[in-house]
Amino acid sequence: MNTVLARLNAIFAFSLTVLAVCAFLLFITSIPLNNFLNDVTILPSQVKVRNVREFPRSPVTSDLGYLVFDLSANLSGLFHWNCKEVFLYLTAEYQTEDNTLNQIILWDSIILRHGNLLLDYRNMNTKYPFFDDGHGLRGRNISLILSWNTIPNAGMLPMYSTDRDQVRFSFPRLYE
Repeated sequence: MNTVLARLNAIFAFSLTVLAVCAFLLFITSIPLNNFLNDVTILPSQVKVRNVREFPRSPVTSDLGYLVFDLSANLSGLFHWNCKEVFLYLTAEYQTEDNTLNQIILWDSIILRHGNLLLDYRNMNTKYPFFDDGHGLRGRNISLILSWNTIPNAGMLPMYSTDRDQVRFSFPRLYE
């Protein structure tokens, strides 16, 4: 440790080590915190299924599901001192003869820490189309699952979701 550069390197390395230890301790202390939603309600309505072409000039048709939903949730239990934001997304799951598990994201949103933590959305349309890769939507039982990722200041990105059998509906057997 004779030169100034060697001493600056030692100070810099020590400072980075202290910051890494502090970030790890921050992560460890936020593990046992409650990361569950309170009072989640999802109510699907206006459920329809249509037979549409995949592309304008293609003769191949597929099922397109359409639904309107109400979503209410209390997000105040998700935010703590190590949580910057929450990424919410609504997923539909169903089974067909070809695939044992089909998952489609229908809606998503980013909720910031200082945003509105009491969600009360009424008559929401899906943000993304509800396409099936064939004709597997008619008469199918669909489960709606609200999932969320908490984005921390430091630490891992955990993923949580509501119960898979909490909200179920079925599409009509006839096309509209």
